[in-house]
Amino acid sequence: MLPEPNRLHRRTDFSRTVRQGRRIGRRDLVVHVLLHDDQTNTESPSIRTGGPRFGLIVSKAVGPAVVRHRVARRLRHICASLAVDLPSGADIVIRALPGAADAPSTELERQMRGGLRKLGTLAVISESHTESGTAGTDS
Repeated sequence: MLPEPNRLHRRTDFSRTVRQGRRIGRRDLVVHVLLHDDQTNTESPSIRTGGPRFGLIVSKAVGPAVVRHRVARRLRHICASLAVDLPSGADIVIRALPGAADAPSTELERQMRGGLRKLGTLAVISESHTESGTAGTDS
């Protein structure tokens, strides 16, 4: 489960991230990232409580309610595992595309990590450590 401080709730936070942030599309996901330093609009500053914040958009195009909730649970689990590798000032919105309903969790995580890495938000090192399970050892 994704801890409360790591969730986006307000519509304004979602809108700001999607409209002002950077975006990259993957086969089953679209990743939007807005770093706290990127915010140029200071008329409605967000209150930060530490850690990156995630928001999910899983529309009816993904499938019926049972499928949408399953996709959202899988994405929340992936976001929770990524939270330690991301800057604390990041707001991230993940929009699931219809293919996410049939994609395995490992593929969704690979796409999300690849998107965050291309946007410069996730370090390249973090993916190699989680895949090999040998964090901190040199070969």
